[in-house]
Amino acid sequence: MPDGHPMGERSVRQLVHDGTEQLSQLVRQEMTLAKLELTDKGRRMGRGGGMLGASGALAYIGFFAFAAAAAAALVLLLPVWAAALTVAFGLLLIAGLLGIIGRAQLRRAVPPGPKEALGSVRADVEEIKERAHHR
Repeated sequence: MPDGHPMGERSVRQLVHDGTEQLSQLVRQEMTLAKLELTDKGRRMGRGGGMLGASGALAYIGFFAFAAAAAAALVLLLPVWAAALTVAFGLLLIAGLLGIIGRAQLRRAVPPGPKEALGSVRADVEEIKERAHHR
C-alpha cells in the first residue's frame, strides 16, 4: 500500500493520471494514422498525376497529327484555307466541351482528407462520451 489505499484500489488522482495518459496516447495514435493515410494518398496522387501528364502530352501530339491528317483529307474537297479553318473549328469545339465537362467534375470533387482517421477519432469521442455518461 504505497499510496495509502488497499491493494486493487487506486486514488482519483491516479485514475485521472491514467486517463490522461491513455487519452494522450490515443491522440498520438490517431495523428499517426492520419499522417500515414495522407502520405499514402499523396503518393497515389503523385503517381496518378504523372501518368495523366504523360497521357496528356501524348494526346497533344496525337491531336496535331490528327488535325494535319484531317486537313489533308479536306483539301481534296475544299480550298486549303477552308480545310484548315474547318479542322481548327472542330478542335476548338471539342476543347470547349471538354472544358465544360472538366469544370463540372472539379466542382463535384471532394477535397482529399484523412477520412479513416477522422472516422476513428469520432468513434473514440463517442465512446468516451458514452462511458462518461454511464459513470
